[in-house]
Amino acid sequence: MNRWVLAILLVLAAALITALVSIARVNNFLEQPANIDEAGLEIVIEPGSSFGRVSADLARLRVIEHPDWFRWYARLTGKAASVRAGQYRLASGDSPADILQKFVVGEVELHSFTIVEGWTYRELIAAMAQSEIIRSSIVYEDWPSILQQFGATEGHPEGLFLPETYRFPKFTTDLEVLGQANDLMRDALAEEWQYRDATVPLDDPYDALILASIIEKETARVDERTRISGVFIRRLYKGMRLQTDPTVIYGIGESFDGNITRRHLKTDTPYNTYTRKGLPPTPIALPGRASIHAALNPAPGDELYFVATGIGDGSHKFSTTKLEHDAAVREYLARQRANRRN
Repeated sequence: MNRWVLAILLVLAAALITALVSIARVNNFLEQPANIDEAGLEIVIEPGSSFGRVSADLARLRVIEHPDWFRWYARLTGKAASVRAGQYRLASGDSPADILQKFVVGEVELHSFTIVEGWTYRELIAAMAQSEIIRSSIVYEDWPSILQQFGATEGHPEGLFLPETYRFPKFTTDLEVLGQANDLMRDALAEEWQYRDATVPLDDPYDALILASIIEKETARVDERTRISGVFIRRLYKGMRLQTDPTVIYGIGESFDGNITRRHLKTDTPYNTYTRKGLPPTPIALPGRASIHAALNPAPGDELYFVATGIGDGSHKFSTTKLEHDAAVREYLARQRANRRN
């Protein structure tokens, strides 16, 4: 055999052996457990992060020993471009290949965020802006374009988002949260409307949403929602004004200082149910499903009035006549004065 041919064959054989050894080392690196203790490790991939940055972070945390191998493997397999942002929990025993697969399928930690019953839309936007898990992308004044994106026909955002506890990955945007809450509210409202008491004098589901928001602001007690609904429904039947303070407060807006006065009750706004008959033009808060159900399924009875008892449990005194109601109001005021003296 020619000496040169033999030399070339030896070089090729050496190169092949080196390549096989390298492949074996890389495979061993990918399949062996990474350096993660039993408590596990949390790692966050920020939106827009390059895979090189991800590899470097894992090396800095001493999770992997060969970030270059990890990066090359991810790029050669096309997985580097599919890594999803989010917060991940790496477990003891995870190999680099396991870790990469978690990043690709988006096996992220889920976080909880609760939209509270009775919040206004403004309060919801503020709460999302303060959240460490939600990525802020909108402000309160953006609501016209938001409603347009959601295909909403309503002219105001109040009441259109279902109070519930939502679970989602870190860096979910506030707009995505609103979209989910809006979908769930429409589903809940449609279902409750389908099984409503057909005698209630409400023209459409939006009217039910408005009334539900008033009920939500009037009481948090489960045992009172349908009774309060009954009072309002009977008032609507009779053409009486609803005369409910929460609507007046909503009409005052951000200037309200927490103290409602007779002047407030006499100052006309579209939301003043002391000066105007019927429902206000929009909801005044985000009602929960229980309040929606109560609005569409009022308790029977003759009661036309209610006032807080002032005994500290959120309860109300219900009355059928104005005379009884006036006595209940005096009792409430007397209790308030006694509480202030004590």
